[in-house]
Parts: sequence; C-alpha cells; structure tokens
Amino acid sequence: MRKTIVAALAGVALSAGAALAADGADPAGFDLVFRKGTLDALPGAATLVYARDVAEGGPEGEPIGGAVELELVGAAADGGDAVLRLVADDGQHAIGTFPAAVGNPVAMYFMETVIRDMAETAGGSPFYIRNRIKDALFAPAGAETVEASYRGEPVLARRLVLRPFQDDPNRDRMQGFGALALTLTMSEQVPGWYLSLSAEVPGADGAPPLYESRLALRAVQTEGQQ
Repeated sequence: MRKTIVAALAGVALSAGAALAADGADPAGFDLVFRKGTLDALPGAATLVYARDVAEGGPEGEPIGGAVELELVGAAADGGDAVLRLVADDGQHAIGTFPAAVGNPVAMYFMETVIRDMAETAGGSPFYIRNRIKDALFAPAGAETVEASYRGEPVLARRLVLRPFQDDPNRDRMQGFGALALTLTMSEQVPGWYLSLSAEVPGADGAPPLYESRLALRAVQTEGQQ
C-alpha cells in the first residue's frame, strides 16, 4: 500500500503539470496548494511533525491518531531530501523520499490517503476520485485570507475549500462522499507552508460526520531536539 501511495504522489505531480500545459487551465488553486520552495527556509536537519486524526463511520468509528513526520536530510538548496514517515501505535512506517527543492509533499500524501479512504469506504475508482480532485484544484482558487493560530500566536493564512463532487453526476452513488469538503489552510508564517489539511463528509440531518481526516502542524524539531 505504501508503494502505491508513493507512486500515486509522483503521478499526481506529473499529470497535473501535463494537464496545465495541454489545457491552459487556470493554475491558481494548484499553485497555491502545491507551492514550490516551501522547505527552502528550513535548516537541513529539521523535522516537521503533523498531528494526525482520522475517524470513519460516524460515532461508531474508532478514531485513529498518530503523526506524520517530514524530516529534512540536507537543506533544500543543497539538493537535500524530504523523508516522509507515518508514526503510529505500532511504530514508524516509511512513506517515501522526495526532493526537498520541489516543496513539501505532505499535501499530496494527505490527498492520496483521502482518495484511498473514499475508494475503500464508498467504492468507485481511485483514478476517478483523483481526477475530480485534480479538476477542483485547476479551478480558480477562491481562497480567503483568514487569521489563524500557530503555537498560540495569530498568523495570517490562506484558506481554500474544495468540494470536488459538488456537481458530479455520480454524486448520489457515493455513499455520502459526494459532500466531501477539503479545507486547506496555508501560511508563509508557519514552517513548511501547511498549517492544517482536513477532509470531512458531513452526516445526515446533523449526525456526526461520516468521515474526518486531519493533519495539523504540531511541532518543528531541529538537530539536538527530541
């Protein structure tokens, strides 16, 4: 499964670039989310720690915690790598290694896990789901400027909400996932650009959400810190 996610991450980046060149689509949303150079200001031995929370199946779904860590091995400007791993109750699991100069791969990992979860829960093709999310990213960004909080301090951020299946003709066959909303909050004032990434499928008539997934920047560790 982890090899599949890594391959899909590379595919998202390559197909997105090709589509931009071929279709002349407005890249505003894509460029805002997958911004280049977001790791350039970090020292070569820094680790970004993102708290992870996932819940499926409404109130009966057992929440899944843990963290996703991004470790820089060498500075981005020096050709360093961004090593991504999942930290769970049963230990650490490698996700993949990516060129740090390209930017922060956490958003692509997050979206691929949402795609996988939706395909497994609601059925349907992960390729179809991925393409609808890609289409939503190519639409005009429509992001708003908000005041958010990082480590107890206010920061200015950009918040983008994507509803990739809002007008999808297959929406009613998606077991509720037609109402999926992706909320991406980004700020130049936080290391690595991403403050939080969340996905939610609301429950019917005020019931608890059918699905929730969230990554939020929790800490930045530098060399010598635990």
